[in-house]
Amino acid sequence: MAENFTNQPASESVRLIDFDEAKAVPGIVPGTFILVVSGTKPYLNMTVRLSPLTFIARPEYWGIEVVGALPGIGLPATASYTESLPLDGITGTKGIEVIGAYRTERIDLPDRG
Repeated sequence: MAENFTNQPASESVRLIDFDEAKAVPGIVPGTFILVVSGTKPYLNMTVRLSPLTFIARPEYWGIEVVGALPGIGLPATASYTESLPLDGITGTKGIEVIGAYRTERIDLPDRG
């Protein structure tokens, strides 16, 4: 039986992590953008990814979470990270909102409908 996704238990191995910088840079195709986020991850073996939220209707700012996944035991050494995500189909009417562990940042983008 299918259950509501938002009612499922939260994962223990995945967490929001913070970021130092977020910017949207133009893509190769005119009118496209790529989100580039960088920061410091708390564990050397942590995998960082950018995870867009799901919306029923297009919001003003599309939320994109900065998520760290830790497979097993964390190696206690910090490391820099830079992740990118094409923004095709995941922009709000005004732009995007990058969501980290302790702060968020809104980035305005041209509305492409």
